[in-house]
Amino acid sequence: MAEQRGHQRDGRERARDGRDGAPDGAEPRGSEAAARAWEALVATARRTVADGLVVGTSGNVSVRLGDTVLVTPSGVPYDRLTPADLTAVDLAGRQVRGSLVPTSELPMHLAVYRHTDARAVVHTHAVHATAVSTLVPELPVIHYMTAALGGPVRVAPYATYGTEALAENMLRALDGRSGCLLQNHGTITYGATLDQAYDRTAQLEWMCRLWLTASSVPGSTPSLLSADQLAETAERLKGYGQHG
Repeated sequence: MAEQRGHQRDGRERARDGRDGAPDGAEPRGSEAAARAWEALVATARRTVADGLVVGTSGNVSVRLGDTVLVTPSGVPYDRLTPADLTAVDLAGRQVRGSLVPTSELPMHLAVYRHTDARAVVHTHAVHATAVSTLVPELPVIHYMTAALGGPVRVAPYATYGTEALAENMLRALDGRSGCLLQNHGTITYGATLDQAYDRTAQLEWMCRLWLTASSVPGSTPSLLSADQLAETAERLKGYGQHG
């Protein structure tokens, strides 16, 4: 982490000096694409608060543009963020835009981008999902929307926040999935867009709430879907929505 802090200081120095410092393939300073992406990222981050998926400054959101990752800063309330606060790093974690320190969960975000085709990542401390993460190693298949996340949602073993160990645990839990639970911590999902990543987060929290509700009925055990039923849903979801 000391190396990462050094990279962050270097990025802040470049920003103060008025140099871009962006690697090949990154969005240039002041680009319209980066500005639009930052606006959408901040709106998504604020939505996680409005929808009760995070409290205070917990949770974080990022979006990838080329070889640059725009990410929410550490410890700053989302309603205070402005266009001038745009914060970005390259895929090695070196800060290339802005003066605010990136989220402490940067290792998780970068790990997702390095190992998947993700273009956006959403991490929350959603209460029902976090509760489930303390109870089971995998969310029981309580609803067919499990298929939208690639299959049964695993729980990544606990590790201290902001560490490479947590990022490694998360990657194992994400294998073949687009979302997972983080034990005693929260959720992380990714997608091709911010909207898709957010929708997967919301679906995951809803399924966790559903399972907790059904499991709380005395004398009853929730019915669960079989692997065949889930596979059938996965096939049908391929044609879901508007096309053409």
